[in-house]
Amino acid sequence: MNELIGRVFSFEKQVFPESGELFAKLANFGQSPKALMISCADSRIVPEQILQAEPGELFVCRNAGNIVPPFATMNGGVSSTVEYAVAALGVRDIIVCGHSDCGAMKALAYPEGLERMPNVAAWLRHGSAAEHIVSTCHPHLESSARIRAVSLQNVIAQLAHLRTHPSVAAAIARGDMALHGWFVDIHAGQVLGLDGETGQFIPLREDQPLPVALPAQRRIATEPAFAEAAE
Repeated sequence: MNELIGRVFSFEKQVFPESGELFAKLANFGQSPKALMISCADSRIVPEQILQAEPGELFVCRNAGNIVPPFATMNGGVSSTVEYAVAALGVRDIIVCGHSDCGAMKALAYPEGLERMPNVAAWLRHGSAAEHIVSTCHPHLESSARIRAVSLQNVIAQLAHLRTHPSVAAAIARGDMALHGWFVDIHAGQVLGLDGETGQFIPLREDQPLPVALPAQRRIATEPAFAEAAE
């Protein structure tokens, strides 16, 4: 712990002075993050490092299992963070990011031992759809393959939950919001992205189009007569 604390002095003496102009701008004019990333609290996953983001560029929400509770199930930090990012900061991209070797997903796939952690067990119920899909559609998967499948399905499940939040739903309807599902493979040092059209997670490549779970596109449901009147 002393080593970590000692790095604070390094920030004060080196990091902050070297980026003084940036911090002054952020202090005087506030933040305008380009995206919200909802990622796991796992210490091996650092959203700012993955995106190589500077201070002020990325709004981050971290929790066990990169969970997004459906709207109205609880008034908690995730819901409030999402609402603030969209309604107050005008974020136009949200990334739900899972990862390999995730302890929360291991517990979701194999819940033995959660009796000692009732709060964790309750929290992981928000990922129950992912576990159910794998159990019913891929019952042959075991061990690490099952955990990875649950982890991938959990990203999809949390994206579905995200769309129940009014601020997100309205931004999607206006065409102002794109949703992304990512999976960081720690062992391979690789980031996979969900292609919403194919349902597959494919590697992000510099020379290839970015896979997007839900592209920004106006999606307001109307009847023909209503649409004509609106025009």
